[in-house]
Amino acid sequence: MPRLEDAQQTLLPSNLKARTQNAWDDFTDFALRDNVLEVAVGLILASAFTTVVSSFVDDIILPPVSLISPSNNNLDGKFAVLRGRGGGPYATLKDARDDGAVVMAYGEFISKIIRLFVIALALFVIARAYGWAASDSVIKKQVKCKYCRKRISEKAKRCVNCTSWQDGREG
Repeated sequence: MPRLEDAQQTLLPSNLKARTQNAWDDFTDFALRDNVLEVAVGLILASAFTTVVSSFVDDIILPPVSLISPSNNNLDGKFAVLRGRGGGPYATLKDARDDGAVVMAYGEFISKIIRLFVIALALFVIARAYGWAASDSVIKKQVKCKYCRKRISEKAKRCVNCTSWQDGREG
């Protein structure tokens, strides 16, 4: 009759500790690679940057822009009721949406477009500053291939799309 200790030995793999350690090593090799950490830091910075740009647009840019319109609402609050539910004229966009009216929130759309342009401009300035400081530009100049008309690097000797020589060797 087998002893209890022998039965436990057969239920648990003998190399469980080694396999667990190996799995942990594999996970740390994956999670702590340079590019994974760079992506994580980039996402955190992007989130903070988006918050700052949203505040800049909402608190600094949009109030003067909303003064152009005849009513005293903020630009985010501008909307047009396309089909109401009988609740009458709505004072705010939230009231209209809560009542179930079909609204076109053009103020929010304009706000998001302005945010997009501010973020794009800020990223362009950061890329130019990095290129100036590091002597390695993030912004690569491109030209059109003479033969296939697709964009390639201006430093390319051959087109990556049609493999033609750019210095005229084939002609």
